[in-house]
Amino acid sequence: MEPLARPPPSAVHSLAMRRRAFLQTMAGAAAAFGQTRRPNILFILADDLGWGDLGCYGHPNIRTPNLDRLARQGTLFTQFYVNGPVCSPSRTAFLTSHYPARHRVHGHFAAAKINADRGMPNWLDPAVLTLPRLLREAGYATAHFGKWHLGSGPGAPEPGAYGFDTYKSVNANGPAWKEEQSDPYFRARSTGRIADEAIRFIEQNREKPFYLQTWALLPHATLNPPEEDLKPYARFNPGGGIPHKGATAIFYASVSALDRDLGRLLKRLDELGLAENTLVVFSSDNGPEDIHIVNASHSGVGTPGPFRGRKRSLYEGGVRLPLIARWPGRVPANRVDSTSLLTAVDFLPTVCSLAGVSVPANAQPDGEQVSAALMGKPWKRTKTIHWEWRFRIQGDTLNRSPMLAIREGDWKLLLNPDHSRVELYDIPRDPSELNNLAGRQPQIVARLAEQALAWQKTLPEGPIEPSAGKNDYPWPGR
Repeated sequence: MEPLARPPPSAVHSLAMRRRAFLQTMAGAAAAFGQTRRPNILFILADDLGWGDLGCYGHPNIRTPNLDRLARQGTLFTQFYVNGPVCSPSRTAFLTSHYPARHRVHGHFAAAKINADRGMPNWLDPAVLTLPRLLREAGYATAHFGKWHLGSGPGAPEPGAYGFDTYKSVNANGPAWKEEQSDPYFRARSTGRIADEAIRFIEQNREKPFYLQTWALLPHATLNPPEEDLKPYARFNPGGGIPHKGATAIFYASVSALDRDLGRLLKRLDELGLAENTLVVFSSDNGPEDIHIVNASHSGVGTPGPFRGRKRSLYEGGVRLPLIARWPGRVPANRVDSTSLLTAVDFLPTVCSLAGVSVPANAQPDGEQVSAALMGKPWKRTKTIHWEWRFRIQGDTLNRSPMLAIREGDWKLLLNPDHSRVELYDIPRDPSELNNLAGRQPQIVARLAEQALAWQKTLPEGPIEPSAGKNDYPWPGR
């Protein structure tokens, strides 16, 4: 066999040129891919923070410079709702895009007997489809740091069973902070510890897309800030120390501590050059705590803003929460959206869409894909929003809502299934829910009541407290 002929110099030069051109093309493609790679997701959730507890939402005294800056850099939404008036149901909705009652998560996970009395399991079923599991299967690194409260104790799955590669939690099984039991200021300093873990995770996974949950413990009761955190609010605590009369200072200091340590996390994201390709979402799990709850004398001074109701209520103050989204170049900066009607069950389909991840057909999400609203484009909700609260509320009768609620467009209907209470509000014109229009709009009441009751029938059966939805005073139609 004759040896292969050596190509002439001109051919070698031509081949080299073509190879160089090919490499340049591939480098350009790689650079383009780097610029358009799937976004990181940083989901920050506060605990019992009310709609009005941040400076950017109008609080006149609490200092929250970092979250205020986040709002200026992104979009602040004023009509965002969670899907339960307490923590565990709300968190279930974020993770699954299902109304929490579908999984019999009606209230917070507690001791086994309390759960059984409420017709609840002891933890969220780990077989349910979750956002972190979908993202992990698509190549995302996933992590959860902070409060879990989706089941703990004997036999409860760790957060890893729901799709997290890395996790360190409170109210959960699995890795936790040793200081939780020994440091009297653990809750006050917890956001800093959560931020430390989050920063470490980001540094280790900066070269690949990641989904990171940082679910804070603040400002949930019981609050006990150290003296240095109280100093900026000394004028609200004339007695010094931490007596009951210093509740305002204690709460304000706790929210500022939350903001301070989240600021450190956001700063590190900037330093690593990751902010441009990271969607940051900030919200809270439910409305502010009620002063009538025994351990909440310090936490009960949070504000729902102009809204009626607090935690454990289906009035606006219990389920309407802050929502801030930032993604430079994608989510409009320095914008307030007061028209888009968004809710927690929208989180999974929206994040999946932005990440290029398909939601399986059998997932049957209750939410909508709302990325258009995030990007500042015209968008109108097509699905109604539903709530159910099966339990009584101790204390202030003004916050006691009916058992069911439904929001469609401008209208919100609250009712008991037996129609013993029926309340209809035009929310944009009456956000404080003071002018009950049920008597004036019987056709709207009939239509929304039919939808609410039909939705309730799709839920698993379970016990309902006899006093649920009842009130101590009449609320007549007008």
